[in-house]
Amino acid sequence: QVRMVESGGGLVQAGGSLTLSCAPSGRTASSYATGWFRQAPGKEREFVAAVGWSGSSTKYGDSVKGRFTISRDNDRNMVYLQMNSLKPEDTALYYCAMGLGSAAAGLGVKWYEYDYWGRGTQVTVSS
Repeated sequence: QVRMVESGGGLVQAGGSLTLSCAPSGRTASSYATGWFRQAPGKEREFVAAVGWSGSSTKYGDSVKGRFTISRDNDRNMVYLQMNSLKPEDTALYYCAMGLGSAAAGLGVKWYEYDYWGRGTQVTVSS
């Protein structure tokens, strides 16, 4: 069974930065897309960013474009989400997900297009 493991969340002031990390545990596929999603209390899960297997293809949600950067290091089997210029509205539980199907390979933005998930890491941005 595959599970994604997120780390790097925490409390930061508005305007600050955080870097989230994600890695799969258990058996992993030879190639897969990785997405980051977030969910704030009382809100739906929101697409944040996705990266293809090679790392050359990326996609971002409108609310984070220009502030967040997704990248991957396949040698270390890691995916990163660099978050800059954080705002209080970025406060949420951030999830990493592995996508094996064609939808995810096309950098899908729907949570159901991804197959394996982590338990999330909390990001809190104070004003």
